[in-house]
Amino acid sequence: MQFSAPISVDAYRSKILPLRLRAEVQKDWLRQRLEKVLPEIMKREGLDMWIVAAREYNEDPVIMTLLPAPAMSARRRTILVFHLREDGTLERLTLDRYGHGDFYEAVWNPEEEDQYECLARVVRERDPQTIGLNISENFAFADGLTHNEYQNIAAALGEEYASRFKGAERLAVGWLERRIEAELIVYPGMVEIGHALIAEAFSSRTIQPGITTTDDVVWWMREKMQSLGLQAWFQPTVDIQAWGEPFTPIGKKEENRRKVILPGDLLHCDVGFYYLGLATDQQQLAYVLRPGESDAPQGLKAGLAEANRLQEIHLAAMQVGRTGNQVLKAALETARAEGIQPMIYTHPIGYHGHAAGPTIGLWDRQEGVPDRGDYELFDDTCYSIELNIKKAVPEWDGQEVMFALEEEAVLSGNQARWLSGRQTEFHLIG
Repeated sequence: MQFSAPISVDAYRSKILPLRLRAEVQKDWLRQRLEKVLPEIMKREGLDMWIVAAREYNEDPVIMTLLPAPAMSARRRTILVFHLREDGTLERLTLDRYGHGDFYEAVWNPEEEDQYECLARVVRERDPQTIGLNISENFAFADGLTHNEYQNIAAALGEEYASRFKGAERLAVGWLERRIEAELIVYPGMVEIGHALIAEAFSSRTIQPGITTTDDVVWWMREKMQSLGLQAWFQPTVDIQAWGEPFTPIGKKEENRRKVILPGDLLHCDVGFYYLGLATDQQQLAYVLRPGESDAPQGLKAGLAEANRLQEIHLAAMQVGRTGNQVLKAALETARAEGIQPMIYTHPIGYHGHAAGPTIGLWDRQEGVPDRGDYELFDDTCYSIELNIKKAVPEWDGQEVMFALEEEAVLSGNQARWLSGRQTEFHLIG
């Protein structure tokens, strides 16, 4: 493997910050992002004003990334207004009852005017020519403005300003996908914790062949993440492929799949967590040694090497300005020309697990993904490089085996690279 991991993931406990310090880090990151990232993207997308409005417990997917920690909801109703001045500076305003310190200027006095009357006044005073609202057909992240909120905003602003409304799809996605330098410095360490988690899960410290089940490993990972103060963003999975046993393809029901782990099994996991507001998502492979074995069969090792080759092809195809569909097409064509049976279903990662940005294939859409796949790649964005190859294994009587991998990468300086290495050798369980 090109990464190293301690014997126990518990070795990282002292590295994981307590909640209070996490909040301070996240507030510092938010301040940098509001000052550097948001004005740039508003200018890029040609928006003079962005209005983000949401009610408590029905939050817009974007708004919680705009509120400083430890905010946990929109508190009744929060309306944020971002106004890009002619000199390029950004005015940040909030219309809510509680305020957010110096992150936003509070401009609403509930004793003097209605919340929407205040919004109308703020807009009239600034007279923006384009007003972005979170309305999108293609990206759920940019479609968080509810029907009721839209009606209230349109009624308050009147026909003149309603005619200046524009979907803020590309602004919302751009805000969510862009990572700042401070985040990119920390992200590799988060990915390393994920590697350590998998390394311990896929070891004889956790697995006793003949007794331990895949569900046991799944819940061990859930419990371990929680004990470390990490939040799982999906239920982990662990599955088995074995000589002479049919494999259930992606998307098919798996109720009858064997659960008890035995010698000779090829194990696959999928696991991810949130920490400091960012997500991880990793898939790796392990082999359970048979008596007398000291390594995995050569055919399995050849399959892992071919999956690694597909990773390299994929990263080489990722170029700024290419769309997700163009990256997918280029990578698949190169891989097939080399005799690989590829499948690519890469997604952006960041504030969310399946995050905002270009979709680069879906397991059931290898010909391309309309709309979301037509969004282009930008610098300083992160992706979970998710893929698989299928290859016949001679030691298993030519049985076709799927080798599925997933690792985090960053596209920066128009070059894609791993955030913290990748798996190139099996975890071996004795």
